[in-house]
Formats: sequence, structure tokens, C-alpha cells
Amino acid sequence: MSLGFDVRDEDRVANEVGELLSAMIRNACVNDGSETSGHESRNVATLTDFFASCGLPVEVYEPAPGRGSLVARLEGRNPEAPSLLLIGHTDVVPADDANWLHDPFGGELIDGVIWGRGAVDMLNLTASMAAAMRQASLDGWTPEGDITFVASADEECGSRFGAEFLTTQTPHDLRADHVLTEAGGFPLDLGSGPLRPVIVGEKGVHWFKLVVHGVPGHGSQPLRTDNAVVKAAECIRRLAAFTPRVNMTEPWRRFVEDANLAAPLGDALTDPVALDALVETLDDVALARQIHACTHLTIAPTRVDGGTKTNVIPDRVEIELDVRSLPGQNSEDVRGVVIDALGDLASSVTISTTLDDVASVSPIDTALWDLCQQATDLFAPGARNVAYLTVGATDARFFRRSGSVAYGFGMFSDAISFEQFGAMFHGDNERVDTRSLWLSTQLWDFLIRSH
Repeated sequence: MSLGFDVRDEDRVANEVGELLSAMIRNACVNDGSETSGHESRNVATLTDFFASCGLPVEVYEPAPGRGSLVARLEGRNPEAPSLLLIGHTDVVPADDANWLHDPFGGELIDGVIWGRGAVDMLNLTASMAAAMRQASLDGWTPEGDITFVASADEECGSRFGAEFLTTQTPHDLRADHVLTEAGGFPLDLGSGPLRPVIVGEKGVHWFKLVVHGVPGHGSQPLRTDNAVVKAAECIRRLAAFTPRVNMTEPWRRFVEDANLAAPLGDALTDPVALDALVETLDDVALARQIHACTHLTIAPTRVDGGTKTNVIPDRVEIELDVRSLPGQNSEDVRGVVIDALGDLASSVTISTTLDDVASVSPIDTALWDLCQQATDLFAPGARNVAYLTVGATDARFFRRSGSVAYGFGMFSDAISFEQFGAMFHGDNERVDTRSLWLSTQLWDFLIRSH
């Protein structure tokens, strides 16, 4: 089997994908969670233009004004052959330009690096997927089974207008045997040799709104008042300080085993007491956060709103929580943990759920896993793929529910360290090097033509 690209194409492809990525960054499809944000149809228009010259047919779905998603498909010659779906989202989270070295929506190329919100999460992969699909279409490639590319909206805030809508409310059948999305394939070395994580599952996402109740009064007489702000502050302190016990799930144990880590690190990662001590003292804070999040249900208070006027004792404060559960923990378990963390204050709080998705995991004894390792052998020689549970949410969960094997993958250069990679997700100074764009485009090309 011949690939669509060879080494002579690196500069051309990196420039082409880089230009597409920069354009998508400049479209500023910022999703703040409100229905009128996102504006993903801007990136849909950019991608539609990108595909126009290759003859690849596209379909666009827009469940709400401006919230568009794009679907493009290479029809396979054998309807019984396994199908593959590549899905990349087109929305990004907000960015505060005061904290950035370069304009977060400038998409600037500086010394071989493209800067901007979405450069890593995940417009780089969406752009490289599109480039590989375009090349396959230009070459007249007919795969054995169907190959579908989806550029989805609203991934950054629950996927209601994107993957959820596409998989439940459209006539287009997006079911596929195999699905690939973000965000594995980054270099990782924990002392046992180079590793490439493949995301085989993800934690559950449970968003709560807590309304803390008090009694209003005059701000000049605070003595013995039932001040909702004071009570909310104690609620937040308890929630932030509460740490559920270590939970060694099967994906975590598999990762530690396959990574073949030497003592004392390897031993600590399977010992609950040692693990909790390790994450508090590890110099690599990014790694400590990952270890902790992969082995604990986590609770993060993220937004607070309350009070009506400076001289009024507030009777109501809203707190928003981002809770992430592990495989095997259901929605009732999660709500119970929040109530336990609040303790005796729970009776003063009304708890409502705004998003509720349990964890999902795919098996690794699959043909897709084998193909991903073959790709790593080609583009990161000497590295071993290891199964990994992502602590964030992706669109993969919607496809796992319908029976797909869904992984998160990519192919990144050594120019981005593990610590940098993790810090850039929803962080400042997000960026990606053009070598990574070339590697990821080769990856998708290989998988399209080998599947």
C-alpha cells in the first residue's frame, strides 16, 4: 500500500495544514456555553472551501443559527468492511489575550510554531484530518470500508449542538466500527522508554449548580445573620478540600502495567497510600495532576454568582461545579459524593444537574489498536502505544454508546513536552509546531489507506 504523502511533501503539507489551522483559529469560534456563542459555522465555511477543489461531497447540519457541523465521506467499495470515522471539533474555549505572548486569535506562524486558541485543543487535528481526507479524494482513493470525516460543533460545552445532535437527530447514519478523535499520541517517557498514549476511555462529566440559601438583611447589621455568601464560602472550601479515596480502575492498572515503570514510581502508582503521597510531592506538577485525576473522582468549584447590592445581606448564591467520575461510578454515586463533601451544609443547598455523562471505555484487543501501533512504528519509531484514560471529555463517548470502538490519537513531535502539552489545554499560550501538523497528517493518511 502506498501513502498519499512522502518525505518530499513535508514542507508543502505543513504549510497547507498550517494555513488551514491559522484560518480556523482566526475564525474565533469561541464557545462560552451560551446558545448564541460558538459560531462554528465560520469554520464549517472554511472547511467547505478547503474541500471544494477536491470534489469531496460535504453535508452541513446546523441545529441552531451559527452552530454548524460538517460531514464528508469517502464511500467504501465493500459495505461489509469495517468503517472508520475521524471526528475533530471546531469550537474553542475563551482566551484572555492579556495573558498571552501573542494574539490568541491571530493564528500567527512564528519560527515554525502556530500560536492561537485551539492550536492544540483540537483545531490542529481537525485541520490535519481534513488535509488527509482531501488528499485521498484528490488521489481518487476508494477505501475498503466507508471513511467519514466530521467537523463537529459544541464539543467544549457538552456537544448538544454537535456530536449529540449528529448521532441522535439527523438522517445521516454516523455509526462506525472505529472512531478516532483527540488527544493521544503525545510523547511521554516515564523512565521505561518512549511511550505514546492512546486514549481508550474518558472520565464522566457531571456539572452541578448549587444554590446556597440564606436570609436577606441590611449590610450594616451583619451580626448573627444567615449570609449566603459566607455560607457559600464554606461550601466551596469543603468541596475544594474533599478528596475521595483512590480508585484503581482497570484502565489505570493496564496503563501502569503496559508502561512497565520501574520502582519506586511503578510501585507507587498501584499503592493507594503511596500514590496519594506521591501526587503531593512530585516535582512535575503536570504529571501529578494527571495521576491524581486518573485515580480519583474530582470536584472543582468553577463559578460563583450571588448577592444583589453592596449593603444587602445576600440570601442566594449560585456555585457551579465540574465533577469528573471514573469508570464504574454512576450519577447517583457522584451526587452522593457532593453531598458528603458539603456535610451539614447540604441541607441549606439546592443541587441541580446541568450535565450528566458517565465514563466510557473501549477495549484494546481490536484491529484499530493494532493499526495505531503500526502507525507509531512508522512515525515515532521505537515508541510503544499505551492505553490511557483521559480526564477530559471528548466526542468519542457518543460513539461508544452506539457500539463503536473509539480512541483518542494523534502524532506529535518531541518539540512539545508532556508538561507543556497538558498545560496548553484551556491554558495560556496555546501553540503547535508545524512538524506535529505534518506527523498528524501522515497518521490520518496512513489510517485512511490502511483501514
